[in-house]
Amino acid sequence: MAKALLGYVGGPDPRLLAEMRRLQQRVQDLEAELVRMQAQNDALTVASHEESLRSIDVAHAEPVLA
Repeated sequence: MAKALLGYVGGPDPRLLAEMRRLQQRVQDLEAELVRMQAQNDALTVASHEESLRSIDVAHAEPVLA
């Protein structure tokens, strides 16, 4: 019992601290990847929109019926 209390009161477990650091780093890596993917998605969306505007043939377009 004394050893269990000493281990508990003696300070944080180094394995637990290492795991926490590893998980924090993983979260940071995933957040950075999310930002990169959002930027890539935005760029692809803009490029797709510009391409769809270029594909419209204004000379042969039909009028819009309301």
